[in-house]
Amino acid sequence: MTSPTKKPLTYADTGVDIEAGDRLVGLIQSMMKRTHGPRVLGEHGGFAGMFRLDFNERLFKRNFKDPVLVACTDGVGTKVKLACELGIYDTVGIDCVAMNVNDMIVQGAEPLIFLDYLGLHTQVPETTAAIVAGVAKGCEISNCALIGGECAEMPDIYKEGDFDIAGFAVGVVELDRAIDQSRVEAGDIIIGLPSSGVHSNGFTLARAAIEGLDLHEVFPELDEEKPLGQVLLEPTKIYVEPITKLLREYTVKKVVSGMSHIT
Repeated sequence: MTSPTKKPLTYADTGVDIEAGDRLVGLIQSMMKRTHGPRVLGEHGGFAGMFRLDFNERLFKRNFKDPVLVACTDGVGTKVKLACELGIYDTVGIDCVAMNVNDMIVQGAEPLIFLDYLGLHTQVPETTAAIVAGVAKGCEISNCALIGGECAEMPDIYKEGDFDIAGFAVGVVELDRAIDQSRVEAGDIIIGLPSSGVHSNGFTLARAAIEGLDLHEVFPELDEEKPLGQVLLEPTKIYVEPITKLLREYTVKKVVSGMSHIT
């Protein structure tokens, strides 16, 4: 009940800005659409995103006789603390996509769709849009569609300026081409692919190791031009394209017996 002598409570009174949320939607719609192809159905803003598996002369059924959906979820961890300290927000979205799709491709799957979740203290549309821009870029690199997401403004959960990001990816693999590590055996050749930097795990330890150092200082042993903060924020490398090409090249002879996403 509302007392007749008291002003009714609003979301704004609790620190939640509905208008800022509406502005954000306007900023990110075009970013999301850039990741869409004809298989994405409907418009952004519905209760759920829709993605058509079969399209364009039934290509999906031609390529997949026994398709298996592969799903995963992951986040960026405390790398977001570094992004907040430096005020650089357009890279952690790429990290979020990478952490998911890199987990997926080691199963032999191709990413299809992606969704993101943002929890934050206060909705600042321009900042959140920069984060989502990174997610969209990661989806473009991964050739998957960003079909939805959630942005939760919770000032009683997060400290001012803080946020967290997680993602959810769904892909597909033909059953007899799924990679489950069961064929790995002694004597196999191990090939390591280089990383782009620290990637997105172990940042609590990394941040402890650099405590007291100037994030804006250049350390030539790490990079001759970029300051320390930017070196650490280098986005996680997305391996979808080279791994997908490799697996498509050897459609009959299974030369890859196992893969692991080392983070």
